[in-house]
Amino acid sequence: MTATIVSLICCAIGGNLGGLVLKKFSLGPLWNSVVGIVGGGIGGQVLGMFGLGGGNEIVGGLASGGVGGMVLMVIVGLIKKAMSK
Repeated sequence: MTATIVSLICCAIGGNLGGLVLKKFSLGPLWNSVVGIVGGGIGGQVLGMFGLGGGNEIVGGLASGGVGGMVLMVIVGLIKKAMSK
């Protein structure tokens, strides 16, 4: 249970770090956290399929949350931009 909570927090932080890096696609702190958690879950599964899911839980959570969150932020940002036209 504690590992899950730590992972969720790390993914949320990773999503917010992704929002800082990709300011153009940032969704705000709340949605960056949500996207980081979802992206971290997806990223963790994908990394696990390639045997890269092990190691430090905090660093892995930040990395998968950041990368997964950034990918989802770009996708959501592009959809949002296309819908506003």
